[in-house]
Amino acid sequence: MREVDVAVIGAGPAGLFAAYYAGFRGLSVSVIDALPEPGGQITAMYPEKLILDVAGFPAIKGRELVANLVAQAAPFHPDYQLGVRAEKLSYLDGRPVLGLAGGEQLSCGAVVVTGGLGSFTPRPLPVAESFTGGGIVYFVPQPTELTDRHVLIVGGGDSAFDWAATLAPLARSVTLVHRRDRFRAHAATIERVRALPVRIVVNAEVSRLYGEETVTGAELTVRGGEVETLPVDTVVAALGFTADLGPLAEWGLNIDRRHIVVDSAMATNLPRVFAAGDITEYPGKVRLIATGFGEAATAVNNAAVVIDPTAHLFPGHSSDGT
Repeated sequence: MREVDVAVIGAGPAGLFAAYYAGFRGLSVSVIDALPEPGGQITAMYPEKLILDVAGFPAIKGRELVANLVAQAAPFHPDYQLGVRAEKLSYLDGRPVLGLAGGEQLSCGAVVVTGGLGSFTPRPLPVAESFTGGGIVYFVPQPTELTDRHVLIVGGGDSAFDWAATLAPLARSVTLVHRRDRFRAHAATIERVRALPVRIVVNAEVSRLYGEETVTGAELTVRGGEVETLPVDTVVAALGFTADLGPLAEWGLNIDRRHIVVDSAMATNLPRVFAAGDITEYPGKVRLIATGFGEAATAVNNAAVVIDPTAHLFPGHSSDGT
């Protein structure tokens, strides 16, 4: 069994800032996330989208914000366990013990849950279930990899239009297909995409995919029966996600509609278990990245006192020694 001072469950913005703050307080930290890359929903859903409500940044791309958060924590050498799910919680000698997928046991001084909306999985593209080749993606971590490719985007929400705007300058062609003629995306984003060389096909569905090892084409069936075949190198299925708390729901946490109830110290009802970010619930809760940063610092400071009762709740400002 390995020991760590603080285990952070969730590598989104709040979790990454919690990793920095734990290091700043001299605590060892492991960051655990079921996704294969840090950044949580930002990396998975909108890495190229401009985020406008992070203090100190008039605008910053999601990918850049994540990179900055990773760099901020890097001097403290957090242990990243990515592509790993925290499945079980038990206690040994008063300390939380996390059972990770794969069988590893992690003894923790404290646990900070920063899991956003919980574990989330992309809604599948129905036609893809019968297609055995590659070329169907639900995330685009590196947009430049789709340079000079024929890209088909399926969906009508913010993610679909964000990918269309991001890929239009790179891809050979971008076609966005949606089964309705109304979109869920923000109106300004829709108008921006309409001004780009992006073909938008409405009232249509992808009825067939062509190719063997990878997709080479797609058949679109428009309402009314019209069928069209177009060349496709990559299909981006932006159909949304289903989210749930996964194993966390079985830990005995006080949960209110998929959110973990915390007090003003970000403490949950379980000993030595704290939470921060979008996953939390308390009176007046506002779900913003900026709010999550403050909650992460609050959670770690209170965890530090639980781990070492002689420690101060407030360690001073990070600039005090400069």
